[in-house]
Amino acid sequence: MIETAQTVTVACGIDDVWSYVRDIRNWAQLMPGLQECDIRSDDDSHWVLKVGVGGMVRTVKVNVHVDQWDGPGRVLFSYQLQGDPVRGGGSYTAMAKGPAETGMTLAIQVEGSGPMAPMWEAMGGPLLPKFALAFAEQLRDGIEAQMGASPEATVGRKRGSFFSWLLGYLRRLFANRQG
Repeated sequence: MIETAQTVTVACGIDDVWSYVRDIRNWAQLMPGLQECDIRSDDDSHWVLKVGVGGMVRTVKVNVHVDQWDGPGRVLFSYQLQGDPVRGGGSYTAMAKGPAETGMTLAIQVEGSGPMAPMWEAMGGPLLPKFALAFAEQLRDGIEAQMGASPEATVGRKRGSFFSWLLGYLRRLFANRQG
C-alpha cells in the first residue's frame, strides 16, 4: 500500500469550503483526465478517467463511495477500479484557521493486489504525493474561484490561482444576472 497526505490553505471560511466540498461533482470535475462522472446516489458515483504515464494512455473506470459525510470538517471515501486489482481510500479534513482561512488536508491510500502489485506500487509511490498535492491545490483553487476569494489572499501562489478567481467571479456575475 502507498499513501500520502497533503495540506493546503484555502482563503475561505470553513463553511464556504464545505459548501463546495459536499458536492462530489465538484471533486470529479477537477480530476485530471475526467471523461465522465455518473452520480448514482448521495454516496456513490462512477468516474471514467483517461490517464497516462509516459507514452501509455488508457481509460480507467472507478467506483467511488463516500463512507462518511461529516461536514464541515471531514469526508471519508473509498474507491475501486473496475477490471484492475487496485482499490483504496482516503479522507478530506478541514480546520478553520480564521474567519476567512481554512487548512485542508487530502489523504489518499492506494493498494494494488496480485503479482504486479509490487511493481505498480514502486512506480506509483513517487507519483502519489505529487498527484495528491496537485489535486488538493486544484480543489483549493476551485473553492476559492467559486467563493470569490480575493486575489490579495492568494498572493504568491501559482499564476493559475488568479485566473481561477477571475473565472469564479465571472461565473457569479453571470449567474446573478440570470437569476
